Amino acid sequence: MNFASRITRTPIPYDTDQGAEIAEAFADLSPELVAVLEGTAGCSPYLKGLMEKEPDWLRAALSGSPEDALKSAMFVEGDTDSALRTSLRVAKRRIALLTGLADVAGVWELEKVTGALTDFAGHATDVAMKFQVGQEIRRKKLPGATEKDIATAGGMVALAMGKMGGHELNYSSDIDLIMLFDDSRFSDDDYHEARASHIRATRRMSSMLSELTADGYVFRTDLRLRPDPAVTPVCVAMEAAERYYESLGRTWERAAHIKARPCGGDIAAGEAYLKRLSPFIWRKHLDFAAIQDAHDMRLRIRSHKGLHGDITLPGHDMKLGRGGIREIEFFTQTRQIIAGGRDPELRSNQTVPGLAALAAKGWIPNEAAEILTRHYRFHREVEHRVQQFRDAQTHKLPTTDDEFRRLACMMAEGDPEALKTRIHDALSEVHEVTEGFFAPDASEKQAPSLGADADEIITRWKSYPALRSARAVEIFDRLKPELLTRLSEAARPHDALIQFDGFLKGLPAGVQLFSLFDANPQLVDLIVDIAATAPALATYLGRNSQVLDAVIGGGFFTDWPGEPALHAELTARLEAAGDYEAQLDTTRRWMKEWHFRVGVHFLRGLTHAREASTQYSDLARAVVAALWPCVAANFAKKHGPQPGRGAVVLGMGSMGAGTLSATSDLDLIVVYDPAGEEMSEGRRPLATRPYYARLTQAFVTALTAPMSEGRLYEVDMRLRPSGRQGPVATSVDSFTAYQRDEAWTWEHLALTRARPVAGNLDLGAELEAFRLDLLSQNYDAAKVVQDVIDMRARIAEAKGAGGALEAKLGPGHLQDVELVAQAAALLAPETPRLPADQIAQGVAIGWFDAADAEALAASHDLMWRMQATAKLLTDGPLDLDEVGRGGLELVLRETGEGSEAALVEELSRRAKAAQAAIEAVLARPPV
Repeated sequence: MNFASRITRTPIPYDTDQGAEIAEAFADLSPELVAVLEGTAGCSPYLKGLMEKEPDWLRAALSGSPEDALKSAMFVEGDTDSALRTSLRVAKRRIALLTGLADVAGVWELEKVTGALTDFAGHATDVAMKFQVGQEIRRKKLPGATEKDIATAGGMVALAMGKMGGHELNYSSDIDLIMLFDDSRFSDDDYHEARASHIRATRRMSSMLSELTADGYVFRTDLRLRPDPAVTPVCVAMEAAERYYESLGRTWERAAHIKARPCGGDIAAGEAYLKRLSPFIWRKHLDFAAIQDAHDMRLRIRSHKGLHGDITLPGHDMKLGRGGIREIEFFTQTRQIIAGGRDPELRSNQTVPGLAALAAKGWIPNEAAEILTRHYRFHREVEHRVQQFRDAQTHKLPTTDDEFRRLACMMAEGDPEALKTRIHDALSEVHEVTEGFFAPDASEKQAPSLGADADEIITRWKSYPALRSARAVEIFDRLKPELLTRLSEAARPHDALIQFDGFLKGLPAGVQLFSLFDANPQLVDLIVDIAATAPALATYLGRNSQVLDAVIGGGFFTDWPGEPALHAELTARLEAAGDYEAQLDTTRRWMKEWHFRVGVHFLRGLTHAREASTQYSDLARAVVAALWPCVAANFAKKHGPQPGRGAVVLGMGSMGAGTLSATSDLDLIVVYDPAGEEMSEGRRPLATRPYYARLTQAFVTALTAPMSEGRLYEVDMRLRPSGRQGPVATSVDSFTAYQRDEAWTWEHLALTRARPVAGNLDLGAELEAFRLDLLSQNYDAAKVVQDVIDMRARIAEAKGAGGALEAKLGPGHLQDVELVAQAAALLAPETPRLPADQIAQGVAIGWFDAADAEALAASHDLMWRMQATAKLLTDGPLDLDEVGRGGLELVLRETGEGSEAALVEELSRRAKAAQAAIEAVLARPPV
């Protein structure tokens, strides 16, 4: 399909005879195309001049397809500096002409227009830099380089920035480049000579592209986006650039790198460099502090360019003025900076796809994305038409009626006044959408007084680490009136204030978190809710405030995904994390966010204790299952793969039963099968037994070590064979022999809740079959019961009983009921893991009667709900005065009691009933 057959726009009806000679020159083309050429020449002296310089080429190009024409226009050749300079300028002229006509004629849409201009800019940059590096190599000025190195420009790469990076160049754009060279290719002795060579090549490349000759210029080249341009050379070593961004990089430089991409030279080295720079560009936590940085930048640009004030169309800057293109770009890039570290799908280097991705992920309303996308396209069309008047780097609207009439004709708008209205409305709507994001109206609100004691607490906030910077104080002062108002509305304001004080005191820094609150006021409600209800969660939050990212990040209030989905998600994260330390930090960050989610859902009544316990258990099993292979792989780098069949991790206690609470330890046992292998095969081989012992220790360290993201879990391995005296990892033969021949009754009681959770799950299935077979043997009921009686006595002597609100210890309380329930499971043919199911087995074998079972189950249920709630509220024993009114209401909600007195009475009643049932069943062992 040729050029003429694809024209969709009507000829431009501008009343001038400037296009007549063009129409005559191209009269052999189709009438439709001639009309477009005539109208374009009349409206645009710039395009008319290009047509006059390239009539033969243009006639041939327009006779074929636009694609063939584009390929022809891009062609560059020349084996000398002067020949290549001429060829590049001719190609630029042809690209500008072809693109302008395809644009005006409606053959290409915006992305095709800007893409063609950008592709040529990249091609021209690549050709020029390789030519100049080749000259350096031929003169033996680039140490160690040969002709073969010209293909990669001797390790030099051009990073396209700004509109060039995003394939969004306009007709008169500068090209923003950062020139780098891969210093790792050169020895220390050759570094300075290589650096000087790349600097010379860069200067000559820039001159080749930007120098104005009789043939014009290719692109004005701007190299000032490089690190610290006032003191660094035009081509910077990659290592030096990385050090700069790591230590001194600013928010605007992060935003600039969103669009960065290698466009010439050593593309692979450029991509590797950007990958290494990714942590600078994309922060691992939500970065709402970037909003203020971007807003300040906008104000500086407006002030520098004199662009303050209302929108007045004559001379208005469509790029930098109010409601202009830059506002849309800033809006998009700032949102990408905020959330792109958590979600790689938001990292588009183009504006329109970036807006679409942000809307798809819920970061901006669909309506805002649609408005800004529509106006971005319109703004760019206006900008292009203005630049097509003449070859000038301008973004300003016309200042005369005649020029507005010319603009209206080029945009197929018959009425200039209608076009003015459309432009004004578009600018105003963009300003309204973006200004509300960068500088929302803040009404002055007087902070309420919470009393003299409260004033003393509030006064000391200024001394906290979170408020040590002026920026943090500025943001917090904006937040404080609303924050104190919410605290004053809590059921017990003073308690809420004290708990919030603990949260604030624990924060290591404040700017990011306060910016998060400032941009998301609903989080203030959540913080106050937590402070007023769950002191332990407030303290946890003060040390792990990054978990609030998950609340804003989407999906926080969706349905629980379940263990398989959690395991799959974490596994994918770990595969992408990189090195081992990054995997450990990634696991901690991920686990804390999900752990916080479970606690908040429980706190707010979206789930209840049983559901929360299932979720805590799913989470722990997912962490153990996903992390074990990472630890094993890292260990294998030094000592070789696991000898034999590998190992399986058994979850014991609450981990195995699936009844974890907010603060539970993980009870684990590691069992391995050497399968006859005595040594590992690696750089530093180990005998099988110490191999698995050290692997287990490495795994425990991976779970428990305090790192920059905290720790995962405390681990208890005392349930392994022989307890603390036994090896930390046990061979399968030793484990099975011990359980058959040496284990005490209490160890078999613990085995009723064992579950394979990680490692070699085939081995785990075999151990599960062994467990079920072992526990189904005919136990001596009288001995089991006597052992339980002895255990109860030792526990009572060692630990005693707690207070009125103690759930775990004491006659008829949790531990007491679970001991007897496990005995029932041991003596029954079936061996379930959950206490309620184990109590049912006691009934099934005729040991418990219905009344006994009811008393045991009722006490266990109430005590367990008390325990689960208490662990969310506090790290220590439950003190309802300490947790305040909010904590009391949560306990009463979960236990179903109407008051503290009623709760204490019911706990006592159920414990006594369970104690009586336990003593009755222990007095009559099953036959």
